[in-house]
Amino acid sequence: MVRVSGPRPVCYLNGNYLPLEAAKVSPFDRAFLFGDAVYEVVPVYAARPFRLRQHLDRLNRSLDAIRMPPPLTHGDWAHLCQELISQNSAFDGILYMQVTRGAEFGRNHAWPDGLKPTLFGYFTELDPLPVALIDTGVSAITAKEIRWERRDIKSTALLANILLKKLAADAGAFETVLLERGELTEGSSTTVHIVREGTIYTPPNSQHILPGTTRDVVTELADLLSIRSISARVSESALRAADEIWLAFSSRGVLPVTKLDGAAVGNGAPGPVFKRMHIAFANYIRELGTTPSL
Repeated sequence: MVRVSGPRPVCYLNGNYLPLEAAKVSPFDRAFLFGDAVYEVVPVYAARPFRLRQHLDRLNRSLDAIRMPPPLTHGDWAHLCQELISQNSAFDGILYMQVTRGAEFGRNHAWPDGLKPTLFGYFTELDPLPVALIDTGVSAITAKEIRWERRDIKSTALLANILLKKLAADAGAFETVLLERGELTEGSSTTVHIVREGTIYTPPNSQHILPGTTRDVVTELADLLSIRSISARVSESALRAADEIWLAFSSRGVLPVTKLDGAAVGNGAPGPVFKRMHIAFANYIRELGTTPSL
């Protein structure tokens, strides 16, 4: 299992940088009462936010979908991110950014006009990725899709996701891969790719799929590597017959799944296409290291 080292001591809350232990919000905040909030998780490598523009674009799409205007510009968010990195003397890890609709004195399903959004951000260090996860891969289980219809919104209302992730933890697996009406959707916290006969397949973006920023990196790198990559519906039978299965997610890039529901994926080891992608992903991170984050 991938572990994190834990949050760094300085956070951002509503315009202020302060000790994380001192951060407080109203119990009437709609994120607390309703999960009425959206968020982003941005990887940081060598003190540089990775694909920040794409993450902020997705944050704004989520905000638009829940009828909230962006509270900050991309430039403001970039400054906030760099300040959190600097004040925490951070290097590698993840930035969490959350925007809630705000608080009113009471609890009403239909929100009133004029609420002031709550903005929160903090930095978490990541433990080094265990080499075994790359060399031997991870296991996954499958389960029925139980989440709501607007999975393209990166909402903090994640009860279904955490229940599904706990299924994997209880089974000693890394992830739960979700199936809906006989087709692959995604993982409980990841995008899922399969490889068949050297071609990468991923379910197309829709309201049922979160548009993954790491997924987009895989698509771009596949093109550079001259690997065919297709966005298309993936049946359960195609998933189970895949030569390779990958999980893509912001905090760790791409990981190979070598066992699904107890059965070996392919020959039970990370496949050749994954190995090429893993090297290309690492090189891409290094190449971006000296460029501006926006």
